[in-house]
Amino acid sequence: MIPLRKIVRWYRYSSDWVLNGLIVLLLGGMVLLAAAQILMRNLFSYSLFWGDDLIQLALLWLVMSGAVAAARTGEHLRINILARFISPVAKPWMYAAIHAFTAAVCATLAWQSALLVLESLKYGDTLFGELPAWVAQLVMPIGFGLLAFNYSVLCLSEIFHGLRRPSPGNVS
Repeated sequence: MIPLRKIVRWYRYSSDWVLNGLIVLLLGGMVLLAAAQILMRNLFSYSLFWGDDLIQLALLWLVMSGAVAAARTGEHLRINILARFISPVAKPWMYAAIHAFTAAVCATLAWQSALLVLESLKYGDTLFGELPAWVAQLVMPIGFGLLAFNYSVLCLSEIFHGLRRPSPGNVS
């Protein structure tokens, strides 16, 4: 049986490559497409009719990928006013509760966005003429699902590592 620690390590390593590559591709593609749109409008009075919509869609994918990358590395925005007033022994439990709540919210959003994708599939919505809309919308349930997974791992990490941390009075 494969230990959970190896699975988490493999997930973090592989997601580093996939997410960083996706973010670079999306951001680079958005910049190039936006620059091409501006040049074509100014020089030729012409633009790609699907260019602006594709940039908006790429922004959605970029935001979801960036959120997963930031949550995975712990570089997301957080406001820790309570951390100043809580004892060091209780901090892991506070962070575990925050991560558990965030995981629950992300799981709910993943579920609801999966329902949206299923509705889009049911009604046959399309983008850019022939692209099924559910393909483009799939980033939401996947992204929120990965966020829920990341925050669940962070929650469990706080609980298990928090129990093993020495209390301030017992440091030798």
